[in-house]
Amino acid sequence: MANEKGVRGSVLFAGYRSLGLYSNHVPHVVRYHKKHKEFYLVTAVGKSFLTYNVNKLGQVAVSNALPEEITCLAADRMLVFASYGNLLKAFARNKEIIHTYKGHESDIHLVLPFGDHVISVDTNNTVIVWDILSAEEYLQLNFDKGNFDISAVMHPSTYINKILLGSQQGSLQLWNIKSNKLLFSFPGWQAGVTVLQQAPAVDVVAIGLANGKIVVHNIKFDETLMTFQQDWGPITAISFRTDGHPIMAAGSPIGHIGLWDLEEKKLMSQMREAHSTAIAGLTFVHGEPLLITNAADNAIRVWIFDGPGGQGRLLRFRLGHSAPPTFVRYHGQDGKHILSAGQDGAIHSFSTIHDRYSKSLGHGSINKAKAKKVGLRCTYLRLPPVVCFASETARQNDWDGIIACHQRKSYCTTWNFVRSTMGAHKLKPPNLKTKGTYATAVDITSCGNFVVIGLSAGNVDVYNIQSGIHRGSYGEDTAHDGPIRGVAVDGLNQMTVTAGDDKLIKFWKFKSKQLMHTVDIEVTPTCILLCRESGMLSVALEDFSIKVLDIETYKLVRRFPGHNGKINDMTYSPDGRWLLTASMDCTVKVWDFPSGCLIDCFLLDTPVVSLTMSPTGDYLATAHVDDLSLYLWSNKSLFSMVSLRPLPSNYEPVVVMLPGAAEEEEEEIVEVEEVSEDMMEYESPEQLGERLVTLSLLPESRWKNLLNLDVIKRRNKPKEPPKLPKSAPFFIPTLPGLVPRFVTEVEDESTQVSHSFYLIK
Repeated sequence: MANEKGVRGSVLFAGYRSLGLYSNHVPHVVRYHKKHKEFYLVTAVGKSFLTYNVNKLGQVAVSNALPEEITCLAADRMLVFASYGNLLKAFARNKEIIHTYKGHESDIHLVLPFGDHVISVDTNNTVIVWDILSAEEYLQLNFDKGNFDISAVMHPSTYINKILLGSQQGSLQLWNIKSNKLLFSFPGWQAGVTVLQQAPAVDVVAIGLANGKIVVHNIKFDETLMTFQQDWGPITAISFRTDGHPIMAAGSPIGHIGLWDLEEKKLMSQMREAHSTAIAGLTFVHGEPLLITNAADNAIRVWIFDGPGGQGRLLRFRLGHSAPPTFVRYHGQDGKHILSAGQDGAIHSFSTIHDRYSKSLGHGSINKAKAKKVGLRCTYLRLPPVVCFASETARQNDWDGIIACHQRKSYCTTWNFVRSTMGAHKLKPPNLKTKGTYATAVDITSCGNFVVIGLSAGNVDVYNIQSGIHRGSYGEDTAHDGPIRGVAVDGLNQMTVTAGDDKLIKFWKFKSKQLMHTVDIEVTPTCILLCRESGMLSVALEDFSIKVLDIETYKLVRRFPGHNGKINDMTYSPDGRWLLTASMDCTVKVWDFPSGCLIDCFLLDTPVVSLTMSPTGDYLATAHVDDLSLYLWSNKSLFSMVSLRPLPSNYEPVVVMLPGAAEEEEEEIVEVEEVSEDMMEYESPEQLGERLVTLSLLPESRWKNLLNLDVIKRRNKPKEPPKLPKSAPFFIPTLPGLVPRFVTEVEDESTQVSHSFYLIK
């Protein structure tokens, strides 16, 4: 039974899409669509690639996933080529695979579309020229790795059937792939070639070297036109402006971009800290003053050169976490924004509607004014990553509405969602006696005026978030003997609930700070979550089980067996009926409060570190271990009939693929629906005995009207048969005159009488 149910995956949730993943270390590709008359940007993100329009940086397509990570991207006017391992795939319509090119024995690291052919180079120095349509091998070239280790490849403009190869030894070779002949060898410049780029002028090629030198060379006359030197390490990317300005841009491994004036033969300006990691791709849009860059810091940026001095300014960007997110929560009641805190120390807001509404709230800084002066690279002024946060929209237009707790920091920071920045206050306990104390838990009231902060020393303090003033503490000295594991405030600011390492749950009056009740839960809690609408307090314990308390009666109302690993996070459904829990055992479980049963469970490849349910109930958002992306799961119960049955204790879920990670599996979705339909069939239990009555397990609404079926049928019986509506004429007659009017029945009779009168006369 468990295995049969396991095939279906999750009953309630289906993978929808990923959020917050835009780019990695693979260089991007820019292509022009003649029919749309628009430029498109293609970036790799793990096993698939994304396509954006350059005008608005709106995502227009997501490709089907490959079995492994994409290592190289290329594109011509019709197809996108992506390689993984020793295979090369051709994608049509930015989505589906139509050709596969097999023949390499080692990993492919260079791909170049070449008319009706595509060229691929592997790490064993084998060059294969493929026919695109037939996917057959046209030509194979093998090079000695010791003498000529290929590191770059390009096609010089107007050089028919010719390609230029660069090597790590520094030499270059010009080949005719039709005749399979070496035409010319360039000795090089005593440094390995990293980049080859065609200049706007015919016969001129820019060569980027591993020592930071850029050589602009005429390959027809074997003559060096100019040489530039960058002091930031090897050249990672080169591009030329084609809108009438003789400017060349060159990328570096530390995120800086140098802009070189080709007429004056000098450095025109620098774009420092364009990215926080090495510049992976750098492309000037043809005929426009736009520069597109991408890097492994999960960012795409479009720069426009429209000001004096030739300095570029940021026009558009897509920015995600550069390190895995660890805590996510929906912001507001409309379900359109997800706040996310990551190991990179930044807080981001991701929109579920469109990427253009996503934004970064930035990094926390010790000294905000000084950090602004120093710039992005002042890592010594940055605060450690945010461990947890709480947000409220009630007064976010007036003052800060987000409170964040940082890793092993005694104070908490406020953040402003509207201004997208860190707030003015750092809330620190006034009389802190114990050294090394740090904040462990935070909550914000529903009115948006107060925050409650729990510390590792057992203190629980209340602050006014508008002024940052300390408004009191709970308990005489400390609220608990040991670190605070969770704090929560009810919806009416009447009660504060605290959970400590001393295995106690304490209930306090919010305003007077008076202790109302204490509950001993016998096991150390790891975290708590309060549903303000229902008053249910869920407590995750260190024995991986879950206890649910009613904050009105202080009674234990539910006990769930939980997981086989540490419970990382919990969230409620909007109506408060379901509790969703995520654990280090890689499972997500859904518990039903009314029945007290497990109603859904699914297994994932990596553990979920944080999850949150949309206030509108349409999506579940999850963040995973060592994953930069957030994943959205759609709630199937909103758009289809879902049969919820209690799952057995020995239920073994199968692995569910993450959204966007599964290869083409459209057929399995249909199978899921068929299984759920079969589950809805009700089998009547057998009669236990002749003198015994077997009660139905169906709800009362399904059986209480069975005795009155005859009365209901008589009441609903139609009194008379339905009548056909009177047919209207095809052409409705009108009266003559300046204003058109339709003929009514009375006017029609009068006109007939007048006509007959004239006929008698």
